[in-house]
Amino acid sequence: MQINRVLLEKAVQQHLISSEQSEQLWQFLNAQMKDTPSFRFTHILYYLGGLLGIGAMTLFMTLGWERFGGWGLVAISVAYAVAGLVFTDYLFKRKLLIPAGLCGAFVVALTPLAIYGLQSAMGFWAEGRHYQDYYSFVDWRWIWMELGTLAAGAIMLYLYRLPFMVMPIAVTLWYLSMDLALFLSENNDIHWELRKLVSIWFGVCTILLAVWVDLRSKHEKDFPFWLYLFGVITFWTGLTMMESGSELNKFIYLCINLLMIGIGAILSRRVFVVFGGLGVASYTTHLAYDVFKDSMAFPFALTFIGLVIVYSGILWQKHEEDISTRLRSLLPICMQDLINRRAAF
Repeated sequence: MQINRVLLEKAVQQHLISSEQSEQLWQFLNAQMKDTPSFRFTHILYYLGGLLGIGAMTLFMTLGWERFGGWGLVAISVAYAVAGLVFTDYLFKRKLLIPAGLCGAFVVALTPLAIYGLQSAMGFWAEGRHYQDYYSFVDWRWIWMELGTLAAGAIMLYLYRLPFMVMPIAVTLWYLSMDLALFLSENNDIHWELRKLVSIWFGVCTILLAVWVDLRSKHEKDFPFWLYLFGVITFWTGLTMMESGSELNKFIYLCINLLMIGIGAILSRRVFVVFGGLGVASYTTHLAYDVFKDSMAFPFALTFIGLVIVYSGILWQKHEEDISTRLRSLLPICMQDLINRRAAF
């Protein structure tokens, strides 16, 4: 439900509330939403500056930094981390939660650099691997850096409980899934198939972790957002890359994507709907260009199916409350509470 000044003015015109109440309600809503990420100019500045800082110490690190040597990188990482912690604590105490979360994520993002510097000083990367490769090459030896980042992220999240700090944790879990597959695979012949399977199951586990966090989260902050995002990306990418030589396997792929759309609608999580929609579009493209190539009837059949889906939406809208109530009554109480909370988004 999107509430804006226009709706409040219409409520005033219909004598539901007074002009004074409308203004007071608007001020109250603004105060409640100031720490909720939105497309405001202030928030754009927060995220632009924060992501530039995080990117400077991660994705945009150049080989020139290697001249500092291993211990130099450790010293720089520690100095930046201490400064980041000071700023995080300062902003957190002054209730500036969005910039505090960005500073906290910056501290967590420094962990791989510090561990890499320590490993480099001890001769672990003597054969020429560089820190910049951490973000573009899969290597099982990155696992120590990833485990350290997860530990640092868990500590920071425990201390400050800010949703954006989950972002580096979710990204690291994604990286860990790829590096772990390489660690488990010693035979190059099964390397890619194993990586796909690990990606699928790692994605499932990350999504289940997000659901668990969602169930335990009793406040308005959206802690599981980043876990859902990278969990779905990991799962869907592995699933889409799987070899499916038979039409039955491709149809199962379609059903899984339709199920994702349904889950996204129930949980009010758009990421499921987006990737499920991409999967459905992929399957439809396969039907159009492979199975029913040059068929005159296929476009008409697809149009008819589309109209049936639209009509189903009309019927659903008419009976949505009764059907939803019956379906939700079959779920555990915790899931009912989660769906009711998410229905507000």
